[in-house]
Amino acid sequence: MKTATRVGVFGLLGSGNLGNDGSLEAVLGYLRAEHPEAVVDALCGGPEAVTARFGIPATRLHWYRGEYRTASRAGAIAGKGLGKLVDVFRTAAWVRRHDVVIVPGMGVLEATLPLRPWGFPYALFLLCASGRLLRTRVALVSVGAATIGNRPTRALVRWSARLAAYRSYRDAPSRDAMRAMGVDTARDEVYPDLAFSLPRPPTSAPAGPPGTVCVGVMNFHGSNDDRARADEIHRRYLDGTTRFVRALVEDGRPVRLLTGDQVDAPVVAAILDAVGSPLVTAAEVASLADLMKETAAADTVVAIRYHNLICALKAGTPTLALCYAAKSDALMDRMGLGAYCHPAREVDADRLLEQFRALEKRSAELRQTLTERNLAAARQLEHQFTALTAALFPASDHAHALREAP
Repeated sequence: MKTATRVGVFGLLGSGNLGNDGSLEAVLGYLRAEHPEAVVDALCGGPEAVTARFGIPATRLHWYRGEYRTASRAGAIAGKGLGKLVDVFRTAAWVRRHDVVIVPGMGVLEATLPLRPWGFPYALFLLCASGRLLRTRVALVSVGAATIGNRPTRALVRWSARLAAYRSYRDAPSRDAMRAMGVDTARDEVYPDLAFSLPRPPTSAPAGPPGTVCVGVMNFHGSNDDRARADEIHRRYLDGTTRFVRALVEDGRPVRLLTGDQVDAPVVAAILDAVGSPLVTAAEVASLADLMKETAAADTVVAIRYHNLICALKAGTPTLALCYAAKSDALMDRMGLGAYCHPAREVDADRLLEQFRALEKRSAELRQTLTERNLAAARQLEHQFTALTAALFPASDHAHALREAP
């Protein structure tokens, strides 16, 4: 009797980021549809949340529970240091129990937000090195990447990618970035973000002129290279976004504030307090499905978080992006809205309002464009999952081919 394939999923999952969890949901959907015999568990940031929502066993990613808190006392510093050593053995032991490990989407090969090399980049390197050493296939599936300036982080990310058995990227700039950092990408493919494979919730089209505007916000302080001016970047972003929301309210437009991570809550509170209008409300969202419902019910979306943008675009709603990294520009280009991008580091409320009005004038045309681009994305992800089966489940793929043969 053939034993079930043991599949592990790995990443900052269950930690409050809706995009990361949406990528996991997409991969679990693929596994349940194409490989129902697989036994799946996770090594992740929020094991309790992952088990509660997805019904799979999960183990904490780091031995030291305070991994993502700043260590200032000697005991905390020692705990973090010891944790790095313990995690070498914990990660290897977890990897050894699996035939395949999948890293589902996420920007695991980038540092477009503040990131320390000994945090997640180190954890990813341990995973990929353990996979190579123990002959467990590790797959980086539709991941995001960007050229990294910090040398230790760049080295860890480069070696992680090199040691993985399978790599695909969610956009062409990601593949280009890895090639620029010395990774052979000749056999690596580009596919849409995994979230495009999630089902779109049934919604009714927005009715009546003019309707709700969803504004996705973020606790944005720039990238890993912007640490010296992080506060200035945050103030400029928050001020520009607040002025834009206030201008919409003055035009009588209802505004719905969206988030994509628990850390965004202070920005929502600041905007609600500054604008002080009953026309501005905050949505409570717990999944990408919730975000899609919100964006599908809106006339227009203006957002900064990458997966806020994906949800709006998948819902077919005309969208304007506040871009803080190349991934957002690439996504908007792919979906036919490349002209509607605005720099997140320098939000100009007046210019943003001009772009917003230009976007709304083309609303009907852009909705048709998004319908076509979403169909294309769905087809591309079907190819992605077929390729993934061939790379990670060759025995299953052969059996499937025999079943389908005439």
